[in-house]
Amino acid sequence: MLFRGSAAPPAYEASDVLLVVEVVSPDSEERDRRRKPQLYAEAGIAHFWRIESQAGRPTVYVYELDPAITSYALTGIYHDRLKLSVPFEIDIDLTEIDAL
Repeated sequence: MLFRGSAAPPAYEASDVLLVVEVVSPDSEERDRRRKPQLYAEAGIAHFWRIESQAGRPTVYVYELDPAITSYALTGIYHDRLKLSVPFEIDIDLTEIDAL
């Protein structure tokens, strides 16, 4: 999780969390894809990324919260390069990451 400020506080509120990143594992696919995003959206966490392995390479699904319906909208699917300006500047060459 990425927190507002420099470090994770000893106890935090959902409003302190800017971004949650879930790495989907075979044991928790259903929970990581369906239930956890619902809980994060209901908590008001503005950004959610889901990382899955496709052919041994990471694919990043990027979502942003639509507060009017308390649900995430998909803003992009990234296979080779993750380059974003929201919620912060990031540029990662996903082809350089070892197999998941």
